[in-house]
Amino acid sequence: MSATDLGVGFSSRLVNFGAARARHGEKAGFMARMLAVGDPLADAVIIELDALGQAGRQLLNAGLTDGLDSLKDPPPAIAALLRQLETVPEWVDREALVQGDVVSQSIPPLWSNFALSAGSLVHTYSSPAIARLLVQTGQLSTMARRRLLETAIWRIQSMLPGGLLRGAPGYVQTVQVRLLHARMRATALKGGWDHERWGVPINQTDVARTWLDFTIVPFRALAQVGLVITEAQQESLYRHWWYVGYLLGLDEGFFLPLHNHDEAEALLELVDSTITPPDENTRVLTMALLDANVDELCAMPGSPFTRPVARELLNALTRLFQGDEVADALGVPPSSVTSLLPLFAGGNAETRRWQLLTPEAAERARAENLFVYREWTSLAPDGTEYQKHIRAAG
Repeated sequence: MSATDLGVGFSSRLVNFGAARARHGEKAGFMARMLAVGDPLADAVIIELDALGQAGRQLLNAGLTDGLDSLKDPPPAIAALLRQLETVPEWVDREALVQGDVVSQSIPPLWSNFALSAGSLVHTYSSPAIARLLVQTGQLSTMARRRLLETAIWRIQSMLPGGLLRGAPGYVQTVQVRLLHARMRATALKGGWDHERWGVPINQTDVARTWLDFTIVPFRALAQVGLVITEAQQESLYRHWWYVGYLLGLDEGFFLPLHNHDEAEALLELVDSTITPPDENTRVLTMALLDANVDELCAMPGSPFTRPVARELLNALTRLFQGDEVADALGVPPSSVTSLLPLFAGGNAETRRWQLLTPEAAERARAENLFVYREWTSLAPDGTEYQKHIRAAG
């Protein structure tokens, strides 16, 4: 029975919906309805920016850094967005925002990078609807290295201590990402995107899946290489990312019910079980992404990697993180390095055990990681695409 038979629509997008609804009940209906919903606040700002040009961008940037109260007679859409952003929900732990995402800060940067690329982004690109939109822009398949770097910078800024406080880099860049999504949505709809078949571009369900790509997906991958987090750390992780979701304009119905990996895994299973298998667009993006990560690994100062070794390692990690069936569908070949992954996992687990043995050791490891993460935020000196979009002249 198809989604259309059940009165849901988006038959090119949703598969196995009857089975999903039997397992998940109303959550499946909510997910399906959200395929038709974008981000009204951000979408209205894009319309306003197009009308106001550079003056509108200047007002928006000033409001993001200095707050709505700093603006005199702000335009209505910009004012509405800033008002939503500055209304901090009661469920936000304000003291925890000062500390940042301490769970992510505890992960060694190299393995965090592997979990982002071979875990998070490969999973993002495995959705044909998302891949179709990204390939349509003509950018991600040809500028993959740049996009990999920009995504990493945003993720780091959002997890640094104080990064999500109003006006801080993580706060500002998260909103900039949200507005770039709105720009892509408007461009795709003007370009003939078939929203009746595929849903609204970068709809709420796609944003929720991407949000999961920075919570359950990378930490599930990290656990497979020996970097396991506790139940208490899971609670802390999700509470931090609740606020990231809020700033991204994601409906609270997607993220507030999630407190740990088991709950997030259930939502991920619902979403992934209803999307079509990987297609040519997903394969193009995945190969471009892995090629870009090979470039990054080999370009690191003092890098121990050659291109063949880096690619074999990334192939092995991608197959481990995504599973053989998905990896085969994405065109990722088996790797000779696979047999070494248990050794990496054992070494990571032992290192993490010693680093977390005492509060002093844990803080020392976190400080060392933060030093590297902060260094990485300066790797795009001319700014990211989402920053340039807001700075650009109208």
